[in-house]
Amino acid sequence: MEKTIEEINQKIKKGTAVILNAEEIIGYVKEKGVKATAKDVDVVTTATFGPMCSSGAFINFGHSDPPIKMGKVWLNDVPAYAGIAAVDIYIGATEPSETRGLDYGGAHVIEDLIAGRSVKLKATAPGTDCYPRKEIETYVTKDTINQAYLFNPRNAYQNYAVATNSSNRTIYTYMGKLLPKFTNATFSSAGQLSPLLNDPYYRTIGIGTRIFLGGADGYISWVGTQHNPSKERLANGTPTGLAGTLAVIGDLKEMSARYIRAAAFKKYGISMFVGIGIPIPVIDEEMVEFLKIRDEDIQVEIFDYSVQRRNKPSYGKVNYKELRSGTIKINNRSVRTGPISSYARAMEIADLLKDKISSGKFYLTDMVQPLPLNGECRSLEVLSQEEF
Repeated sequence: MEKTIEEINQKIKKGTAVILNAEEIIGYVKEKGVKATAKDVDVVTTATFGPMCSSGAFINFGHSDPPIKMGKVWLNDVPAYAGIAAVDIYIGATEPSETRGLDYGGAHVIEDLIAGRSVKLKATAPGTDCYPRKEIETYVTKDTINQAYLFNPRNAYQNYAVATNSSNRTIYTYMGKLLPKFTNATFSSAGQLSPLLNDPYYRTIGIGTRIFLGGADGYISWVGTQHNPSKERLANGTPTGLAGTLAVIGDLKEMSARYIRAAAFKKYGISMFVGIGIPIPVIDEEMVEFLKIRDEDIQVEIFDYSVQRRNKPSYGKVNYKELRSGTIKINNRSVRTGPISSYARAMEIADLLKDKISSGKFYLTDMVQPLPLNGECRSLEVLSQEEF
């Protein structure tokens, strides 16, 4: 028998809903079976916490006196994009500081604001009749600005890759430091806790879904950039490629620096760790079949990041249980593994979301539009006008 979001929300309101996290449901299904689980359990909380470069924030500073139409803007010496309106800007997480280089960037500005620290604002402008001011230098906090909201174009990759290095030198990448000759391999996923791996065909996760974002309530605002649902899937529905992504939005002022953390990857650049939690309603038995997914049931491909091409050589597939064991086999040799995401922090988020739902502080939403199950992630080609 199917359940609706409305029925589940009524149970949350009454305090009778049964909520488990995505790790707990594995044992529950093993003990009770799929049919009983579908009847008994109402919501499963999923989560992920890892570096998500395609992130940033919109900010409105309010008007100065006399007013200014900001043309160029810096926050703590990090350039922001001002081509929106007079005092609206967008600051990207990966934008580096002009004075501190790769040690500080947009993600650090965002974390500073969330943490309540003051941020230096500098702006210049050509000056107009209605916006005569040509420069301003001041300090702002999240309490002195008007709106500040996180808008991340691509978060929560459904699956990802394992990175390794076959070359004779150490390389520095967005997957971290990769030692030469297959000395190590890195990965970034919450595996069995990860939202889109627990709903592989996007049956309940879609545009309009309310989520936990960085410590606050947020929403899936659109399909994420580079959304490319994999045509190669295992029998359990999980993709072996990168697959789906989400664009998300939430109030920066309500977030916590525990769940939004800036990161500087040595010799690579800036990124931002983003904590996302998504509740999945247990609407039927088919949903339970997806929700019982375990790390050993999810495969991920190993790629050689020393090859500086879009299509990198593959060294086969492994599962997340093998990755979390600390070693995998590549070309019949043992290779140390390490995550650049945090499973422990993802579990913390899943439990926090579980508690919020149990206490009636968080209700589920119906999606307003499903995520597409097909798509294509095109590559950029260098063409002349004549060739185009």
